[in-house]
Amino acid sequence: MILTDINQGLGTISLNRPEKRNALNFEMVGALKAAFTDFFANDSVKVIKLRGEGDVFCAGADLEMLKNLQDATYEENLKDSRHLAELFRIIHEGPKPVVAAVHGHAIAGGCGLASVCDITIAAENAKFGYTETRIGFVPAIVAQFLVRKVGETHARNLLLTGSLIDARQAARIGLISEAVTLENYQQTVHHLIYGLIHKCSGEAMALTKKLIGRVNEISFNEALEEAVVLNAKARGSDDCQYGIKSFLDKKPAIWYAER
Repeated sequence: MILTDINQGLGTISLNRPEKRNALNFEMVGALKAAFTDFFANDSVKVIKLRGEGDVFCAGADLEMLKNLQDATYEENLKDSRHLAELFRIIHEGPKPVVAAVHGHAIAGGCGLASVCDITIAAENAKFGYTETRIGFVPAIVAQFLVRKVGETHARNLLLTGSLIDARQAARIGLISEAVTLENYQQTVHHLIYGLIHKCSGEAMALTKKLIGRVNEISFNEALEEAVVLNAKARGSDDCQYGIKSFLDKKPAIWYAER
């Protein structure tokens, strides 16, 4: 249901159910959890890319799974809901940057999957939306991430109406990072990932991602104090020492190679 590949610091995870519009079911969510967990722990992976095979990024929940929900017990539904929430948490809290490369529609849980990634680049033909209310469902899990990402006003509009928006509008409200033409899509994704791998410290990115995640969890004063402590500790790290020395010596820092 998924494909994985590691090449020159990039770990790629591909949703591989194009005949089902890469829809999510219990098994696929489990495979994604395992793949992300493995890549986050793998020293040969510095950046993770999430993409979809075929013409659609991810259409959300599998129709067969939706049918089964009608006969499932509360305990079974709770297990399935927690399964998806754990996938989002793994991506959100993982120590490496995750780039979503969206070339087709990302709907409902698929939109949540794209938006929970650290950076999302989409081709302008892509559509985004949380259509759960249109089938009497509640977009409860994705809402926890969406409100923090785009603010309450945009989240209310998307979640309550269940309407779809194009990639350009998604970028304007901060749901995704950037919308580009289909012709420039692959090149934009490549340049972004190349920069993360070769121009940025993996240690610094991990600490920065953790710091950003903490902002919405604690008070401003607590967050500021944590930032002060982290700033001081980071100055003494090997990566910071190396990066500053390279800058002062007017030499490019080599972040992905033996040094």
